[in-house]
Amino acid sequence: MAHVHPRPLSRRALTGALLAGALAGAVTAVPPAHADPSKAELQQKITKQSAVLKQVTEDYNEAREDLRATQKRVAELTKRMPGLAKQVETARADFAQAASATYKVGNLQQASALLSDPDGDSMLRRLGVIDQLTQRRQARVSDLTTASRTYAADNQRLATEAARQQLKLSDLGKRKEKIEADLDDFYALRRRVYGTETSGGGGYRGKVPKVSGRAGAVVSFAYGAIGKPYQFGGAGPGGYDCSGLTMAAWRQAGRSLPHNARMQWNGMARVDRSALAAGDLVFYNGQSHVGVYVGGGKVIHAPTYGESVKISPVGMMSIDGYGRP
Repeated sequence: MAHVHPRPLSRRALTGALLAGALAGAVTAVPPAHADPSKAELQQKITKQSAVLKQVTEDYNEAREDLRATQKRVAELTKRMPGLAKQVETARADFAQAASATYKVGNLQQASALLSDPDGDSMLRRLGVIDQLTQRRQARVSDLTTASRTYAADNQRLATEAARQQLKLSDLGKRKEKIEADLDDFYALRRRVYGTETSGGGGYRGKVPKVSGRAGAVVSFAYGAIGKPYQFGGAGPGGYDCSGLTMAAWRQAGRSLPHNARMQWNGMARVDRSALAAGDLVFYNGQSHVGVYVGGGKVIHAPTYGESVKISPVGMMSIDGYGRP
């Protein structure tokens, strides 16, 4: 039987075969498309980052309050130091004058007169009084000099502390920007995939409940803030963060609160849930969030970045407790 040799492929056929194989390999090499997260997964990411941002915001507010207090103390010391320096200068001149007078009284000529003076006891008493006055002046110079040095040291220490606090503020501000950028990405993805905008927007159009006393002004202000955007470190009128809103609301009633939820919590009386009244403050999640109780089981609060001031159920998150300014 004759041996049959296989017919060689033409150049065109060979090229086609290689191209087909390459295309097949390319198709199998393409990784599967990454599925968009579900709406629930996106909301979970947003909730998690929002919680982190609330903590960063309140840390920022606390650091800012501390810095303001430090700067105020520095300003007070700086204002007092020139006056203290002048007192030291005057006391030194007074001491020098007294010391000179003592020397003049105590020179040899005066001593000779003292020995020949029948009323020598009187002269000795006068010398003793002058010596005591000189010692007092010297002690005053010493005290004022010590105080001046203490003021200068305190001023330097506080200036160093202010610089440290300013650096902390800067670091927290950078963290805030990173978190907000992440939230922007999440919100954009949610809009693109699910067509869902961020919550909030629009003022309150319902009936504002009437509340008597100082709390009435607080509640009325809180309702008026509904729809205002969340603003990092904001205390109005254009936007608010949580403690900025409660601070601004209680300012209407003549009560000054710090711009920090933890400081507000530490500076007011506690209230039991059974005694909770409109105008009281509700604190959440380790004092990382606070809202104004407006009655009917509702609070008005500034939720987080990308949202607006709104009214929510009082039990919307883990409650630390209740306070009354």
